[in-house]
Amino acid sequence: MLARKYEEFYTAEDYQKWKGDWELIYGSIYPIISYSILTHQIINGKILKQLSKKLDNCSSCQPSFSIDWEIYNDTVVRPDTIVICYEPDEKLTKKPEIIFEIASPSTIKRDETVKFDIYQNEGVKYYIIVYPKKQIAKVYKLQNGRYVKENDFSNENYNFEMGECNIDFNFSKIWRFAL
Repeated sequence: MLARKYEEFYTAEDYQKWKGDWELIYGSIYPIISYSILTHQIINGKILKQLSKKLDNCSSCQPSFSIDWEIYNDTVVRPDTIVICYEPDEKLTKKPEIIFEIASPSTIKRDETVKFDIYQNEGVKYYIIVYPKKQIAKVYKLQNGRYVKENDFSNENYNFEMGECNIDFNFSKIWRFAL
């Protein structure tokens, strides 16, 4: 007789009871440890600061960081930085327009595969994976339901088109003082 492999399965309701920093993806738990890395925090702060400044006069869009997005009953992710273009409820259940994820050794595979697929399937218009050590940000734009890589950015600007609130983002500003 073959033994079945035991796997835990959790829900968003379970997730709400946990202490600490976690993500729940398709019923499996993943620790978030990159928030304790100084470079991660510096870059994330610079991304948020620039987005906030660029969206200051936009009445419909706003940036946020480190907020849980409950996608399904078994999936709750915490992107590093987002831009939403709607009035949120107490918890985020609708898709953001832009997501920035800062890749770290512990998250890089998840950012490039699982989260890439989730964000693409949920219709997030822009997905940006930031690589601090290489000082490169890969920008993906949703076109016909699939992400198409716009380019790798290091010191260039990119214009995020979101209707009335376009963002001319300067990638060179996020690396300054990064370790």
